[in-house]
Amino acid sequence: MNPSRRNPLISMLWDWIGVVPFFVFITAFLIFPSLNLFSGAFKDANGNFTFTNLNFFTDSYVIKSYITSLQVSVITSVVGGIFGFMVAYAIVLGRTPRWMRNILTTFSGLAANFGGVPLAFSFIATLGRTGFITAILKNICYNGADGSAVCPFNPYDNGFNLYSLLGIVLAYTYFQFPLMVLTITPALQGLKRDWREASENLGASSTYYWMNVALPILWPSILGAMILLFGSAFGAFATAQALTGGSLALVTILIGQQIRGDVLGNPNEGYALALGMVVIMAFTIAGYTLLKRRTARWLKV
Repeated sequence: MNPSRRNPLISMLWDWIGVVPFFVFITAFLIFPSLNLFSGAFKDANGNFTFTNLNFFTDSYVIKSYITSLQVSVITSVVGGIFGFMVAYAIVLGRTPRWMRNILTTFSGLAANFGGVPLAFSFIATLGRTGFITAILKNICYNGADGSAVCPFNPYDNGFNLYSLLGIVLAYTYFQFPLMVLTITPALQGLKRDWREASENLGASSTYYWMNVALPILWPSILGAMILLFGSAFGAFATAQALTGGSLALVTILIGQQIRGDVLGNPNEGYALALGMVVIMAFTIAGYTLLKRRTARWLKV
């Protein structure tokens, strides 16, 4: 049968049949669970309508968990964003050898997806109380004035604790800056060489070019990428849970404790906490989308 003579309805259905599995998957694992989450946030254990679960501004522990999650997200997005931008600049515009660029790009692709329990175990094996770096630093000693051994480089004797907020920040930064590299690299590649040549022909220095041409164009992309990092850290759970054992007040850990199913858990309160996260993530995604649209017309496809 000539394809040009097919029934238009059949042709349209044939064109859309490839995306049917996608819509089935989204409906089963995103839309239905989201609807269940939204409805469960306003129900009590007996299924009655209530606002009791929305205790974001009354429960001090819930407030603390949100504040801690926001702190971790902001710190790691800023630190990872700055570090990742520097690495991406070295890859795209720097004088880094080609073989090093390939290594950095490959590492970024792997590290950006390396998280959860394996990442937590790696940091425990490296910087834990019995980690190999900790063991090396503990054995760097010298004889004091009284002849006793002094070992000043033990990080745990100087206030460091991997199983605290600082440890979570270090672990999250490990996958945050590679994600920044992958996100900001297309924006750096989109800087047109004509802009740099025009600036140089007009007598502008490299500093003037970056401060008045490149950075104003890249700034929305940089900020948008940092917002993406913020969302990535805000929704992370497995790494923090495996690293701290649930002792740190993060909203994702608190949600896990509520819906775990033990006698002290309250699944509906967990749904309400997740609803609060969804609202924050929605603003994050909206901000990222707006910033990406702002720079799309300036950068090469």
